[in-house]
Amino acid sequence: MSEVKKIEISKFTPKSGVSIDIDIHFQHFGQNYNNSPVVLVIHSLTGNSNVAGKSGWWSEIIGPGKVIDTNCFAILAFNIPGNGYNDSFIDNYNDFHTGDIAKLFYLGLKKLKIDRTFAIIGGSIGGGIAWEMGCLYNNITDNLIPIACDWKSSDWIIANTFLQKRLLENSNNPIQDARIHAMLSYRTPFSICNKFSEKKSINGKYAIEDWLLYHGDNLSKRFSLRAYKAMNYFLSTVNVIRDGKNPEEKLSKINSTIHIISVNTDQYFIPDRDRKTFKLLKSKKASVFYHEIDSIHGHDAFLIENKKMIKILSKIFINKQNENRIRKSKYRLSV
Repeated sequence: MSEVKKIEISKFTPKSGVSIDIDIHFQHFGQNYNNSPVVLVIHSLTGNSNVAGKSGWWSEIIGPGKVIDTNCFAILAFNIPGNGYNDSFIDNYNDFHTGDIAKLFYLGLKKLKIDRTFAIIGGSIGGGIAWEMGCLYNNITDNLIPIACDWKSSDWIIANTFLQKRLLENSNNPIQDARIHAMLSYRTPFSICNKFSEKKSINGKYAIEDWLLYHGDNLSKRFSLRAYKAMNYFLSTVNVIRDGKNPEEKLSKINSTIHIISVNTDQYFIPDRDRKTFKLLKSKKASVFYHEIDSIHGHDAFLIENKKMIKILSKIFINKQNENRIRKSKYRLSV
């Protein structure tokens, strides 16, 4: 596993107006980020920076010879501050919103002397932060790739995070119970019914009950209550138009090719909102594309349907990989 490194950000001022010193924890995979195209990956709610290798949560997408090829790209994966990975917590997480996280990630890139990336890619809350980075820093990336997310937390997301907050504060088993509720948001009735078909396990319980308990128990072993509360709060704060400007104006100024990726059955970040965003942007800029994963699995499909994700991402990454191979081949011939 790649070493977890740290970037120190001094005197950062979040929405609260009180300056603090804060660290960004990250992992680096693949090529040297000083002379290779950089891909910044932003994880989802309970994820982290370990995106590649044997235990990487996106190892089918990122790695040697994969669609995001570590033989070509420098992959940087930043942990959302407060997610608990490498014992990184924020007790005063209410002083921040995802716009502040986007600013911290920008400052992290600047500390690494990276002025522009080849791609910024994120799923769920990670995609929301990607949108925020694109709107705050219009020239930060060649390709902005928000997946299964939105540029503003909808009333539906706020309602779900409100219920999650109550579970996290009031339940006797807060992580387990919140995760069980979340799993029912991340999947669809079709996905669950197709998977279990009312089967029972040897202990007489319905298999769906065992499955939900497994996910609740599994998360409680690797994720802390402090981190869950912070990340759930951040999910409710995504908003690229805090300055009151028109969303069409804000989004259309992003100087990147934008690839919006949705899931047709997502009942968490509903695809209708992404389709409206695409329609809004398409009238203003040519370099915006909409991709939709066809799946019964709902929100989690971007983590399940790897072949379909690879098909979409290959259109973005393969040309750059070929370009790099040609460049390196010409270099070898010249020497």
